[in-house]
Amino acid sequence: MQSDCEGYGGEGVTVRSSNPVLNRLDETTRAESRVLGLAEEMTVDDVVVRTVALLLITGVTGVVAWFVVPQAVWVPAALAGSALAAIVLALVISLRAITNPVPMVAYAVIEGLLLGVASRAFELVYPGIVSQAVAGTFGVFLGMALLYRARLIRATPRMARLVIGTLFGIVAISVVNLVVYLVTGRQGLEVYSLTGEVGGLAYVFAIVAIIAGAFSFILDFDLIERSVRAGRPRRYAWLCAFGLLTGLVFLYWHLLRLLSYVRR
Repeated sequence: MQSDCEGYGGEGVTVRSSNPVLNRLDETTRAESRVLGLAEEMTVDDVVVRTVALLLITGVTGVVAWFVVPQAVWVPAALAGSALAAIVLALVISLRAITNPVPMVAYAVIEGLLLGVASRAFELVYPGIVSQAVAGTFGVFLGMALLYRARLIRATPRMARLVIGTLFGIVAISVVNLVVYLVTGRQGLEVYSLTGEVGGLAYVFAIVAIIAGAFSFILDFDLIERSVRAGRPRRYAWLCAFGLLTGLVFLYWHLLRLLSYVRR
């Protein structure tokens, strides 16, 4: 899936996003853009407002889950099931390029539940770790936004291929690792135990995931900017916002896990 928008410097460079949710825009709106006349064009402000809305839903749900959901024996299984459900929902939204906010709100609620319960569990073992992970997540996001704004880091086809391949590999390994853990109890590149030993490969996996997640924002910012220039319909701002939400959640999970490794 490629963009029909021009790249930097007017050179017509085609750059794919590392986020399949946002990259889907290029394929699904190309014909629509030519037919509808774009009476309601998407703006950056539209994306910002919708992103903040989804983040607030995720955050409020997380806070409620933190204080309401008990730390019972069944919680790990419920979290694993919710995580798989969130992955499936994210794939459906991205592959079908859904612009209806209802399933996106559902995803935000599910992720809020996951973040709230899991974060509380991490906080009980490692006090202060949640605030560190939250600060780190938004710090990385704002840092990459500033670097993109200053054009110190540019989205290029080579970067896109590298980041896309890395992220897809990480997601695939994470899903397999989770299924193996649920079936056998064995832990691999991602350690689910809060106090168990962590091997060197787990550290490397978490660091690579964080770096890939950070650079994915550069590609996402680029695609959003070019989509606005192309005058895509305003309703696609929801899909852009959802893509940014998935990136932030991805980064938070891996930062939280890495911080727990360091503090063991």
